[in-house]
Amino acid sequence: MTSVTVSNKEIAGKQLGIMLLALIGLLIAGGMAINNLLVEGHAAYNTSNLGLFWGFPIVVYDYFLLTSTGLAMVASMALIFGGEDFRPIIRRALWLALAGLLGGVAVLMMELGHPLRALWAIPFSFAFSSPLYWKVMAVSFYVISLLILQARMLKADWRMQDLRINAMVTLALALGVTAIAGVVYGSQSFRPFWASGDIPVAFIFESLLGGLAFVFFFTYLAYAFNPAAMPAGVKRLFNDRLANLLALAIFIHLLFVLARMSSGLYGNAEGLQVWHRLATSPLFFAEIIIGLLLPLVLVMNPGTRTRPWAQILASLLVMNALLISRYEYIIGGQLVPLFKGSWAPELLSYAPSPTEWLLLLVAIFLSNAVNAFGEVTLRLGREG
Repeated sequence: MTSVTVSNKEIAGKQLGIMLLALIGLLIAGGMAINNLLVEGHAAYNTSNLGLFWGFPIVVYDYFLLTSTGLAMVASMALIFGGEDFRPIIRRALWLALAGLLGGVAVLMMELGHPLRALWAIPFSFAFSSPLYWKVMAVSFYVISLLILQARMLKADWRMQDLRINAMVTLALALGVTAIAGVVYGSQSFRPFWASGDIPVAFIFESLLGGLAFVFFFTYLAYAFNPAAMPAGVKRLFNDRLANLLALAIFIHLLFVLARMSSGLYGNAEGLQVWHRLATSPLFFAEIIIGLLLPLVLVMNPGTRTRPWAQILASLLVMNALLISRYEYIIGGQLVPLFKGSWAPELLSYAPSPTEWLLLLVAIFLSNAVNAFGEVTLRLGREG
């Protein structure tokens, strides 16, 4: 008992250290970003009026939003269908969903010209024909549902069967937010690179993959990457059912990416020519080979699937691959100028500005600070 107690104290101390480092990083990155925005305004972003309106901050926001909904899906489905085996990861997944959402929304607020005005102008615009309006409303209800579910789990003796109704509501809202996010892009017929009826479904599987990868990585982080400190229930889950789910999610997401690439390379609609640039870029090869195929091999190979280093590496590579995929999708869909005859090249060029990279750091530091705060104060792993 003494060794376990000491181990738990050491882990809590390391989580406190992570929170302090994240807060310091947040103050530095956030301060620099805010200073740049106050001096340069929206010119601090490398977007343009030629058709590239949504830059890297939107990529970061959507990445963290879809990761949040994926984490909520994992936790909700574990409550509804998974049984007691999934109990050790549920509270952590829900708290991570809140932490990731806060990081993404913070970046979105800094991307908007008048963030405070948006808080009341969007809900009271009653723009019922706009999917963006419904996305904002769905996210609002999704946050409330997450908070209620997390609050009901503060009792040490919470029971899974008592939370299933709440979990069903949270799952429905997470699916709704993710699907509507897909409709925002998939319904834009004037951008063929985006437009497709399968985008909402692809977004759902992408979110689930992100949620599973984050559960693996941040659970190991919660125990300071020390497998010996992890509860036996978590180890069993990671070595069996959750590893199978991660492999399946990687495979399905990979199919969606390759199918869209094939359609893009052989399609002749104006806008699909972007695929000829993307499919030959080193970033795309890194995403497919290093970010998806390598993790798939690691979690399917019997010799590595139960090794902690392989699970940590696979989840980290997947997390980065999903960020690359989100970047390629959002930016790639805007590289063709909207109007022929405008003073623009056939394909626009874009690279994130220093301020935009700072906003990625803001999201990472803020999410990690909130997550570490939950690990320290809420004891998210106590069910393990």
